[in-house]
Amino acid sequence: MNDLRWSVESNPGRDDVARLEAGLSAHALPFTGTGGFVPLAVFCRDETGRIVAGAYGRTNWNWLHIGTVWVAEEARRAGLGRRLILAIESAARERGCRHAHLDTFSYQARPFYEKLGYTREGLRRGHYARTGGGYRDVILMAKQL
Repeated sequence: MNDLRWSVESNPGRDDVARLEAGLSAHALPFTGTGGFVPLAVFCRDETGRIVAGAYGRTNWNWLHIGTVWVAEEARRAGLGRRLILAIESAARERGCRHAHLDTFSYQARPFYEKLGYTREGLRRGHYARTGGGYRDVILMAKQL
């Protein structure tokens, strides 16, 4: 172990990330009974195939982590966000997940997630820089599925 090489990478290779996830999943398997880091996504496309909304996350053991939720500006206020969350939660339940978690900007979607049963579990103060100066808090939210 004397000849180790270190690297910091902004765009790590998929195989490299998969190695980390597989290693941690194998280490945790005797305790969790199920693997982790399994991608999960739901997409909504228009008639041309263009994505107008989507949610992306990962199932880790018995948790769903929702990392990205987006609805195109012209498709907002039509119930797509709600349908995305319900669909990704349903798919996660089919994988054996019993909980879901996410984070959101303090100014943004907290009421939306609360209507879907998410509750605040924590706060990261000053997590994101604001345009024009200052910082925004991030709210950590979770729910049972």
